[in-house]
Amino acid sequence: MVNCGLLLTLFTCSSFFSPRIGDVIDVLNGVKVHYNGSSFAKSYGRNLAADGYNLGLKYQCVEFVKRYYYYHFDHKMPETGGNARNFFDKSLPDKAYNKRRGLMQYRNVREYAPKAGDLLVYDSYPGNPYGHVAIIAHVGPEHVEIVQQNIGTLTREKLKLVKFLNYYTIADYDVLGWLRKE
Repeated sequence: MVNCGLLLTLFTCSSFFSPRIGDVIDVLNGVKVHYNGSSFAKSYGRNLAADGYNLGLKYQCVEFVKRYYYYHFDHKMPETGGNARNFFDKSLPDKAYNKRRGLMQYRNVREYAPKAGDLLVYDSYPGNPYGHVAIIAHVGPEHVEIVQQNIGTLTREKLKLVKFLNYYTIADYDVLGWLRKE
């Protein structure tokens, strides 16, 4: 197994190996990140936990975050389906309970800072009608590091975190906010 997330700081991961669909390319807190190939829309069947809980379509971003919350936090989301963008309920105010996911929801550009373990949600955008989800692995004073699946071999990425007055913003226009198990 090659941890591309760590190697990307020195070289591009693709110069070292050519992963096959389903290969483990990173790990966060014991939860594996799998390679989905070059097409983010491709899936390889449904992944179910031993108890029958729907983790999602294999190797998709949603499957990784649901698997992470299931194994790391022992959390089952009440609503088991949906695209990435549907994880965030735009009708809720800031710091509200998202019943469909069984998690607290925080909007981007608010007074609550993201934390490690939060589930980051991107809206849909041109070229990707599904949105995207990732796990926040680390929060520094000026960045968050996310771990994600289904972005080729780019499993880890740092996003700028801005604090202005008492408001925190992950500086990516497409980030809706984050969900948290409290």
